[in-house]
Amino acid sequence: MPRLSLYRPHKGDDYKFFDRRISEMFTVGGVDVNIHKYLGPLDQGFVSNTEPGGTSLTSIQDLLFLENRDRKYDQDIYTMRTIYRMNDNDFDLTQFGLFLTGDTMFAVFHLNDMIQTLGRKIIVGDVLELPNLKDLYPLDEDLPVALKRYYVVQDATRAAEGFAPTWYPHLWRVKLNPLVDSQEYKDIIDNIAAGEGTDSSIADVLSTYEKYKEVNEAIVERAEDDVPKSGYDTTNIYTAPVTPDGLPGDPGGGADTSSNANVSSNTYSSTSTVSPSRKVEGYLTSDALPPNGASVSAGIAFPSSPVTGDFFLRVDYVPNRLFRYDSRRWVKMEDGLRTNLTPGATNTTQKSGFINNTDANYENALAWDAIKVADPYTPSANAETKSFTLSSKQVVTKTPYVSTYGVQSKLNSKIITNTIANTSGNISFTVSTALTARDVLEYTVYANVTVQRQSLSDALRPSADN
Repeated sequence: MPRLSLYRPHKGDDYKFFDRRISEMFTVGGVDVNIHKYLGPLDQGFVSNTEPGGTSLTSIQDLLFLENRDRKYDQDIYTMRTIYRMNDNDFDLTQFGLFLTGDTMFAVFHLNDMIQTLGRKIIVGDVLELPNLKDLYPLDEDLPVALKRYYVVQDATRAAEGFAPTWYPHLWRVKLNPLVDSQEYKDIIDNIAAGEGTDSSIADVLSTYEKYKEVNEAIVERAEDDVPKSGYDTTNIYTAPVTPDGLPGDPGGGADTSSNANVSSNTYSSTSTVSPSRKVEGYLTSDALPPNGASVSAGIAFPSSPVTGDFFLRVDYVPNRLFRYDSRRWVKMEDGLRTNLTPGATNTTQKSGFINNTDANYENALAWDAIKVADPYTPSANAETKSFTLSSKQVVTKTPYVSTYGVQSKLNSKIITNTIANTSGNISFTVSTALTARDVLEYTVYANVTVQRQSLSDALRPSADN
């Protein structure tokens, strides 16, 4: 008699019998899952050699980093049955630190039912919604009534327990991690409502951006309170005037000739306290403030009739510079080197100007023109200017609009900022600086504009890095 064997070179009736019974077990004991089918990267076109473009399922958007940042998903939702095992949130003590492993799930699907429903196997990148895990009782009353639970497929393979006695696989096992608000899943989370009767998307619920932003701002505020400026604060240290012999002078009046021993004491004001010519020196102690809380004037030009010992702050210096009048000249005391540690508009040192540089490098000039401001203004026939309106401060050029082009503008030979727009297919720009008749407004249209903070990176790094 022939040998008894369940295995056959081809899937026979035994395989079909087992497969139907296994499928029935999913129907009886499984749970519904909604599948968002991954279709491939969004069409970005050719960007560089490392980003050649492509929209097929097997295409890679970025060959340098091997990632698909912009993904496209099927607008249709596929429903299947799955069986999974929930895990408790246990601490992983097998390595340094504490790690929660309960956010990882493993789910199994019937292989043939999956092929029949999806047309392919579930792959990495697919997004699954588990309706049975909706949170109907959120602690935050402002959140939607039901918080949906979405998971992303991180790995997929045949399940070891899915082999029947016929030695053919019947199950497909996937590894799932919770969905996060990231660029890869914008096609899903931005288009699905968070709940009934709300205009919010699930991105608004999943995103922790605003919360992290609040935490960061609170940390910055506390840091600014504890350490408002760089360096050391010496404003609470009293600096006594000194005599030519180096002895402490009279804090209520008298001569301070330490800066100029040949100056007669009668050149000093006898009715006010004489200011010291020096301050406590140390690492980043220069704050451009006079010692002992003395009064100080500020401006862009020195006063015409100063009194010996007067302080004056020149705000046209960067950083601001403190001077002291010694009866003959204004002597530099110190620069305002102490600055806010938080970048911003109030941080005006050379360091901050470098870090927060918003200027750009302009290359490959395409057109140039100069406008003598008038109302109305009529450009010449060979001018690069198509029209100019004084009331709106808008200039329309004859150069066709290209999004990568830039315009550098000058008013009376001084560079000013502008805002570029597309006006009837031509480049136009609007300046924010006030214009008056007889002003000369110059501008140059450039083909290449590079932000100065990125210019070095553009020169040294590959285009994929930018």
